[in-house]
Amino acid sequence: MKKTKGYIESEISKRITQWEKDFLGRGSVSVKTDILRDLIIVYLNGILTPAEYAVCQSKEGMLSVKSTRSGLVESGLDDLKEMILSITGEEVKSFHTDLSTRTGERVIVFKLFNDLEKKL
Repeated sequence: MKKTKGYIESEISKRITQWEKDFLGRGSVSVKTDILRDLIIVYLNGILTPAEYAVCQSKEGMLSVKSTRSGLVESGLDDLKEMILSITGEEVKSFHTDLSTRTGERVIVFKLFNDLEKKL
């Protein structure tokens, strides 16, 4: 069976949510994945806890939450790269992520070696 773009995007969203629960102890409220050329863009909403929002009221707190959260995600990077490879058959060339402490959203971008969208 040939995997469709929609199926792969949905599978990545599902697996990242499961990874968050297993690795970070809780998942985001919603996840949306888009494949665009050689990029996989994952939007996660509702990732911060009420305590983290409270800490983010100060600049020091905000930087601390961003740093801690980025460190946690980066420490699971091998798992994430393996997940993308197993779902898409493509290797990850680079990984980028950032988090908004105001909206509680995280964006993850996986840059692949090849144009996955063209293959689909």
